[in-house]
Amino acid sequence: MYRVHKFISRERHPLPRTTAAHPRHRASALALIVAATAASLLLAACTSPTGSGAGSTGSPVTGGTLVYATGDAEPTCLDPHVGGNYPQALVATQYLEELVSRDKTGTIIPWLATAWNESPDGLSWDFTLKPGVTFTDGTPFDAAAVAANVAHLQNPATGSSTGYLALAKVTGVDVVDAQTARFRLSSPDSALLDSLSQPWLAMESPAALTRSQAENCESPVGTGPFIVKQWNKQQSISLVRNDNYTSPPADAAHTGAAYLDGIEWRFLPDSASRYAALQAGTVDVIDNVQPDTIIQAQKNTQLSYLNAPRPGASNRIELNSSKAPFDDAKVREAFIRSADVDSAVSSLFFGTATRSYSPLSSAEPLAYSEPSDFTYDQDAAAKLLDAAGYTGRTPDGYREKNGQVLELTFPVSTNQSIPAEQSLFEQIQATAKQAGFKIDLEPMDLSSWYAALAADQYNLVDAPYTKVGPDVLRILYDSAGTVPAPSGYFANLSQLKNPSLDALLEQAAATSDETQRASLYQQAQKLVLDGFYILPLYDQQNGYLEQSAVHGLRAMPTVSTPTMYDAWVQR
Repeated sequence: MYRVHKFISRERHPLPRTTAAHPRHRASALALIVAATAASLLLAACTSPTGSGAGSTGSPVTGGTLVYATGDAEPTCLDPHVGGNYPQALVATQYLEELVSRDKTGTIIPWLATAWNESPDGLSWDFTLKPGVTFTDGTPFDAAAVAANVAHLQNPATGSSTGYLALAKVTGVDVVDAQTARFRLSSPDSALLDSLSQPWLAMESPAALTRSQAENCESPVGTGPFIVKQWNKQQSISLVRNDNYTSPPADAAHTGAAYLDGIEWRFLPDSASRYAALQAGTVDVIDNVQPDTIIQAQKNTQLSYLNAPRPGASNRIELNSSKAPFDDAKVREAFIRSADVDSAVSSLFFGTATRSYSPLSSAEPLAYSEPSDFTYDQDAAAKLLDAAGYTGRTPDGYREKNGQVLELTFPVSTNQSIPAEQSLFEQIQATAKQAGFKIDLEPMDLSSWYAALAADQYNLVDAPYTKVGPDVLRILYDSAGTVPAPSGYFANLSQLKNPSLDALLEQAAATSDETQRASLYQQAQKLVLDGFYILPLYDQQNGYLEQSAVHGLRAMPTVSTPTMYDAWVQR
């Protein structure tokens, strides 16, 4: 006997925020207030909570090609099962689909699955699948296809990280009948539906999955509104409309095929070049929009901005607690007290970002905040370092202990950190130096960055992680997260190993009681914050700037990737 799993809509609760002014920036306080006010007005005027085209009139126009320019790293594989990063999710949202989605309230809604039931013991879930759906290679979408996709994600040879970690409790999928897939679990998982709503767990043609990985990376086959036609490496991806499309999510604005003939997905890593192309009209939509660009865009009535914060973790710096000097909690706290994040966020983001004091994004209703753990206090930092034995000083003013300089390695992915964020790291470097920390910022491309983390060559790292729901805490801070996924990536980059925290996260996963889950996740977040394992910065910056000719673009309420299914252009 199975029970229907019910979900309750929850209002988003704002996190408490504080701001501390640094003497360096007092002279420009008025300018910052003006800039912040302008940004607030821009966001209020240009941001639609459900998508673009707020001022659109008339009926959608069929035809045309939308040009999208991304500043994210070009994927090395277009199959998000392989690895599983945000650049893959951005483009895969156009041609792959998930079993379930979420609406703008956070409620799980049907997509390729029309219904789902959880067993009383929580150890299995039955999914009823939408009938009559086929992949674009003609392969039927059925329970056998679901089983093949889960097997592909869990096969070490696939090299999955995000999808693999999300399915950690799934032991397999049984084909009950053609339209019913049964997920078997090793223990209850209250986050299963959230996990299955993500692009990294999207459904792909089982026939296509039998090809070589190289072939599948070039042109994954899904059930989505668009089809991968051609990938011109380091230039663009050409996507064409799936004329036989029948499976939009429950909250889509229309049914049937997409309005657009196709999408040209360009790679333009330079932010100034992207914005110039948008202004010139050679591209229709850009992402990775810089804070100063958002401010500039308010002067152009032909542009609008869609703000779409990502769920899951906040943007934060992880402190590697597995080795010196951050194996000492006093040193971790001293670093955090020495980092003047508030002033840096204020001066560099012009009011387009709000300081976070939580491990979770403010998009997560269960986010818990502890501002008092992150008060900027150089005197406190000095006393903590004295107590930790770092009482010596080099000629350059850096602290040392037994002849060992207090030096921190900080690899920075230039593909994932926008220029404003890299400047923020430099300001943290400068204020931490006052306390005696020597921070070595090491800019590198994405593959080198991954290699540095795998080799444990870091003391500090900013590692964005997007996952629907508070279960991201398990991915990031459970002891098991220090073991690499088949891709070689491990998500627990603070290398936190705390049995009490592990137990809290396990209990949270095992209960569907919302009140109990909220309490358990709050306790878990408090352990992370009070242990000074992370330095929260702000929500992961995510937004899209578009031409007025574009209508119907929206960010998916799952991981905030853009979907062009309802989009149309009127030039």
